[in-house]
Amino acid sequence: MQAKEIAQVAGLVVSAVSIIVVGDTAGKVLTQGGVSPFFVAWTRFAIAAVVLLPFSGLVREELRALRDWRVLLRAMFISGGICSILTALSTEPIANVFGAFFIGPIVSYLLAVVLLGERPSSARWGLLALGFCGVMLVVKPGFGATPGIGFALLAGVFYGCFLTISRAVAVVYRPRLLLISQLVLGALLLTPFGLSVPMPEWSGWTLPLVVLSAVASAVGNFLLVLAHRRAEASLIAPLVYAQLFSATLLGIFVFGEWPDAVALGGLVLIAASGLGSLWLVRDRVSG
Repeated sequence: MQAKEIAQVAGLVVSAVSIIVVGDTAGKVLTQGGVSPFFVAWTRFAIAAVVLLPFSGLVREELRALRDWRVLLRAMFISGGICSILTALSTEPIANVFGAFFIGPIVSYLLAVVLLGERPSSARWGLLALGFCGVMLVVKPGFGATPGIGFALLAGVFYGCFLTISRAVAVVYRPRLLLISQLVLGALLLTPFGLSVPMPEWSGWTLPLVVLSAVASAVGNFLLVLAHRRAEASLIAPLVYAQLFSATLLGIFVFGEWPDAVALGGLVLIAASGLGSLWLVRDRVSG
């Protein structure tokens, strides 16, 4: 890839993850206002499925993919991750939640080594260790950890499992099919939970925020699919760390949430890990 193409992909990915954070910000406003995280998660999957179905290119013969146990497990992991992160956002600063959530790439790499036989370089291991140290500073295990941060970690673990199984099925199914499958199956899986909780009061900003949460998530994920069509995952993955900056800025301007010194140090280490990973793959992709 040429430098101009890399810059275009980078812009696409940064826009995608920033839009996703906007959706999570809307979800945080809803959950802090008393709306159940399960209801927000369910509507997010259901509305996103309706919005993106016309763009999925789904044909009748591909419906059998929805019965593949790997595709179903993948949808279960992402559904659990969304429910967990929305639960965390209801009580914790958004930047801290995303900091803890970034245990996900570390879990993904470890599972890829154990289950998929991948062998990261020593430099990649070092960057993973740096990112893990950053996550621990955000989480503060043993001296300030909260249940909300625990849910953020759980969301990261779910996401790491989701990334690993996505690698396994990416060679079998096309990207847009995988995206619509996780949305449709996620909506079906969460329907019993979404309907079992009290319905919110559909007044004021509730409906616009529900729609914003779902549409922003759908658009952001669709842009990521487009990015994956233009570049390798090794280039895209480090760019996802831009979520930290978007989450921090939105936390400050929307909620007045400033990370404390320890958490801020952790976020810097996590970002450094992502930038280091991007530097490792830049030369190879450019070649």
